[in-house]
Amino acid sequence: MAERHTITALPGGLGAALWVAAAVAAGLLPLLSLAFQAGGPTLDGAVWAALRFTLVQAGLSTLLSVVPAVPLARALARRQFTGRGLLLRLLAVPLALPAIVAVLAVVSVYGANGVLGGFMPVYGLPGILLTHVFFNLPLATRLVLEALATTPPEAHRLAAQLGFSDNDVLRHVDGPVLRARLPAIAGLVFLLCAASFVTVLTLGGGPAATTLEVAIYQALRMDFDPARAAGLSLLQLALSLTLVALAGRMMLAQASQAPLRLRQQRFDGHSPAARALDAGMLLLAVAVVAPPVVALVAAGLSHVALSAALFSALGWSLAIGGVAALFATVLGYGLAGAAARLPQRRMWFEGVALAGVMVPPAVMATGWFLIFGRNGTSRAELFLLVVALNALMALPFVVAVLAPQLARLAAAHDRLCAALGISGWARLRLIDLPALRRPLAQALLLAGIMAMGDLTAITLFGSGGILTLPALVYQQMGHYRGNLAAGTALVLAVVIFLAAWLAERLGAEDDPH
Repeated sequence: MAERHTITALPGGLGAALWVAAAVAAGLLPLLSLAFQAGGPTLDGAVWAALRFTLVQAGLSTLLSVVPAVPLARALARRQFTGRGLLLRLLAVPLALPAIVAVLAVVSVYGANGVLGGFMPVYGLPGILLTHVFFNLPLATRLVLEALATTPPEAHRLAAQLGFSDNDVLRHVDGPVLRARLPAIAGLVFLLCAASFVTVLTLGGGPAATTLEVAIYQALRMDFDPARAAGLSLLQLALSLTLVALAGRMMLAQASQAPLRLRQQRFDGHSPAARALDAGMLLLAVAVVAPPVVALVAAGLSHVALSAALFSALGWSLAIGGVAALFATVLGYGLAGAAARLPQRRMWFEGVALAGVMVPPAVMATGWFLIFGRNGTSRAELFLLVVALNALMALPFVVAVLAPQLARLAAAHDRLCAALGISGWARLRLIDLPALRRPLAQALLLAGIMAMGDLTAITLFGSGGILTLPALVYQQMGHYRGNLAAGTALVLAVVIFLAAWLAERLGAEDDPH
């Protein structure tokens, strides 16, 4: 029976794995060849400066995001108050915003013409840190909340019966969970900040504020120095592989963005000091997230220009998002199905799904550019390259959604289907698709959200006549047309939020708990 399952699972999973392997090889082999011909990567002062800034801004962003996330998550876990649900929804907003929209939202508040203009310099390291905290404080808070929710309710009841103080609860009840999960959460946030491209490109990019990914873009698209781009890409690859080794499993586990289930009763936090700390942390969360969101909506509502350029960009975004989502879902279905039915090779197939994280987009795009783009690409070729890169970036999220569902489906139906001789297309049409309609739709929506909001691929490959909504926002910001950019960003945000809301609803309805 196991052999029958192996034969059934191999074609889709092996085909998906081979495609990913070929895509990664096409990205890496040209870089290795070019670096070898040049005698190895050039590690001059500018390269070390970019590496140093990459690590410094990622480290500071991680500290500023993860450290306050712990008391904020504890405040949300132990406080029931009017508006708590609204605050949780507010904290979910940055998780769905494309990077270029978040940058514009931060500039709308803290830029020279913003509501709090002059409060702090928005360009350079301060603006990069502020944008990363806007993104990652809610993410870290969500992950800490999910970690705290795994504590058995009996532990809190027993702590109350024993008369534990707030410090005792932190040390003996929450502490073990936090010590087990915080390193992975911090590693994930560090990985996301180290690989940040759009934020640093928009708010930094100068000699004193350049990360490795931005330096790759500058070498490839501005200096036209493929050898230098190849050397930088290999350095970025080494850094990313190190970080993924620490945080990759955490990213795959959290990629599905399942709805929070926080109905746990707690008995701590009644002292005046605890109440003051919790109130302060809740106000801090509102102060970090609410002003950029409100400023973006206010500026966008009065400056939405229903122009031909806007509708063209919307069409390109939907086309890229739709095709990339379909491609990523097909690949993810094959990998998740193989992982479910070949448990002895599960880690291998899930590792393949993380290729888009292990090999950063800037690295992959550089290698593909050396093969396909040095002599120019047609619009159709550019479209396919952007779609393929976005599908790879979305693949971990798709596998995270589909893998648990396919594992349950395999356990429930594989033996009966094998006994009845139902396999192949008949199995897919009669058994799998009816049971997987919601998770497949959720995976499609999540992958589409990522692709529609992505600016990395289209920037690295060059527009080539394709102008998406994120690219249009970036172009308008570059031409100092901030009002138009706010209107375009609001349109993009509305499209993304509609898809994210539907994906969240599908995930909630499909959740067995």
